[in-house]
Order: sequence, then structure tokens, then C-alpha cells
Amino acid sequence: MSENTPTPSSPRPPKQSRTGLKSTGTRKAASKSNRSRAREFALQALYQHLVGGNDAHAIDAFTRDLAGFHKADSVHYDALLHGCIANAAEMDLLITPLLDRKMAEISPIEHATMWIGVYEFQHCLDVPWRVVLNECIELAKEFGGTDGHKYVNAVLNGLAPKLRAVEVAADKAAGAGAA
Repeated sequence: MSENTPTPSSPRPPKQSRTGLKSTGTRKAASKSNRSRAREFALQALYQHLVGGNDAHAIDAFTRDLAGFHKADSVHYDALLHGCIANAAEMDLLITPLLDRKMAEISPIEHATMWIGVYEFQHCLDVPWRVVLNECIELAKEFGGTDGHKYVNAVLNGLAPKLRAVEVAADKAAGAGAA
């Protein structure tokens, strides 16, 4: 008998409740908005582009066939996937000065997450800058390395005042007035 197999004298301990999380520790799909799901699928697609150099249309067709895609905001997904790929060079020029290493040394997950953040800062003005930042941090926590979310946070927090100057200034002014 293996050591993990319960015996009559050693019953398996009850599972602890982890409300809102799957057994893997990731968020349950039910708690995600359609846009959050779109960002997740876009991240997976951008990863394929960064790692495999795959064509955007082939990636798009593959991604749309994945389980759960029907629950995502497909318009937002399209904007992120195709917008990030089309504007990759310009976005990398914005990101690179805030890096402490070469872009080639950045994890593809963190790289793609930063693209999503920069793209939304620039083109999705209906999404508040703090929401963009928080969503990207969550993506990096869920899919990236151990502390990748801290890196994504630092870079996007550094870009927010440049890319959303009026909105960030208004938030800071409102925060200073409340103190």
C-alpha cells in the first residue's frame, strides 16, 4: 500500500474549504468577468506568439476552440490579441526603459501581461487605470512565476502616469485631499 493511501485506521483528513479557488489555487471561473476571461485567453495567445512565433490568425483560431472561450468577451480578446501583436515594437519601447534586464530575459508570461496592460492603458480608456493594473497583476499571479506579479506591477505602475496622466493625477489629487 502506498503511503498516500488511507487505511481504515488512518482516514483521509477532510479537505479544507478554499472558497473562490480551484484545487490548483487559481480563481474559480465563476468569479471572473467576461473581460477577465478575455485577458486570460489573450495572454495564452500572446504567449504562443512570443514563444513559438506563431501567426496571429492561427493562434486566434486555436484559442477560439479552447474550452470556456464562449464565456469570454470576444471583442476585447480580439482587440488585445491583434492590437498587442500589431503594436508590439512600440509597446516594447515604452516598457524597456523600466526594466532592470534585457527584454529577452523577461518571462514570456510577464512580457505578454505587460503588453496587455500597456495596450489597455492606451486603447481601452473605458477601463480605469487601476483596474488595468489589478487585472494584469492577477494574470501574472495566476500564470506567471513566483514574484512575476511584482515585476509587472512595478513596470505598469511606472507607465501609468505617462499613459494615463490625467486619470492618475486625478486619483492622486483625490487621495491627497482625503488624507
